[in-house]
Amino acid sequence: MSYRRKDSPYWWIKYTDASGKPAYESTGTTDKEEAKALEAKRRLEVHQQKKWGVQPEHTFDELMVRYIQSTKDEMRSPERVGYAVKRLQPFFTGMVLERLKRADVSSYIEKRKLEKIGAGTINRELDTLSAAINYARTRWDWEMNNPVSGMSLREPEGRLRWISRAEADTLIGEAEKEARSPHLADFIRLGLNTGCRKNEMLKLSWARVDLRGNRFFLDSEHTKSGKRRVVPLNGEARKALLGRARFRAEFCPDSIWVFAHKNGEQVKFMQKGFQAACKRAAIKDFRVHDLRHTCASWMVQQGVSLMEVRDVLGHSSIQMSERYAHLAPGQSKLAVGALDRLRSSYAEEEMGSRAAANP
Repeated sequence: MSYRRKDSPYWWIKYTDASGKPAYESTGTTDKEEAKALEAKRRLEVHQQKKWGVQPEHTFDELMVRYIQSTKDEMRSPERVGYAVKRLQPFFTGMVLERLKRADVSSYIEKRKLEKIGAGTINRELDTLSAAINYARTRWDWEMNNPVSGMSLREPEGRLRWISRAEADTLIGEAEKEARSPHLADFIRLGLNTGCRKNEMLKLSWARVDLRGNRFFLDSEHTKSGKRRVVPLNGEARKALLGRARFRAEFCPDSIWVFAHKNGEQVKFMQKGFQAACKRAAIKDFRVHDLRHTCASWMVQQGVSLMEVRDVLGHSSIQMSERYAHLAPGQSKLAVGALDRLRSSYAEEEMGSRAAANP
C-alpha cells in the first residue's frame, strides 16, 4: 500500500517483510506511480526470499535515496553529502550494490583523476558512498560487502594560507563597505579571533552565546569532530558579537541567529561578498576557511603551544595542529640550543674530572 504522511513530501509504502512483520519505507519520490513500482518490487523480493531464499538486490540510487532520508536530521554537513552524491550518481547509477567490485571503485577513481580532481575531494566522495553502504549493512541488514573500504587515496599535505594582521585589518575595512553583506566584517573578525569553521559561526544561535562569560558553546551536532567545545572570546571576537547584537536589536529582535538578515532569517552564504572584499584588499588566493588557518598561525607565532591550538580549534588530534609547527621557528631554535647547553655541560664535567685526576 502506498500512502502520504504529513511530515514527509514523499510517498511511503507498507508491505509485509519475509519474517511476516509489517515494513514501512519512504520511497524518496513524489511520483505515485514510481512509489507503486517500488512497492511491487519489494513484494516480489519478499516472495522470492520466502519461496526460494533469494536475497533482494539493491541499486546505488535506492541506497542513496534511503540513506539521505534516514540521516538528514543527523548529518553535520548535508551540503557536502549532497555534493558528493551529485558527483557519484552519473557513474554508479543503476549499479547493483551486491555486485559492486573494487574494480568499479578503481574505475571511478581513475575517471575523477582524469577530470583533474584532487585526492582530498575524491576521498570525500568515496567516504560518502562507504558510509551509506555501512549504514545499510548495520541498520537495514542489507547483505553486501563494502568494496569502497580501504580505497582512499593518499592526500598531499593540506593547504595552509594565512594573512598578516595588517592584511586582516585591510580586509575587515573593505568588508565594512559591503552594503549587501552587513554581517561580513563581524564574520571575518570572529573567524580570525576564534578559529571557528564557517558553519560553526553561521549556525550559531544567541542561546549559546554567553557575553558575560566571554564565550560561546558548540554542541556535538555543531562541530566536525562531533565533540562539544567552549569557544573563548578575546576583545575582537567580543566586538564582533556585540556588533551582531546591535544589528539584531535594530532590525530583527526576535531572530535566534547571531548571523541573520534584516528579516531575521539565518545567513547561509557570503562567498561573493567575501571574495569581493578580498579583491579590493588586494589579497589573493584567500578563502573563508583560511580565516581559521590565520587564527592558528597567529597563535603559534605568539608562542601558543600546539596542544592549546588543538583545543581552541577543536582538532580531533594533535597531528592536525602540527601543520602550524613550522611557524614557531623560535621554539626550534630553543630546542637545538639545548644541545649546545648539553655539550657545554659535558665539557665542563670533563675538565673537572681531568683536574681532579691531575691535582
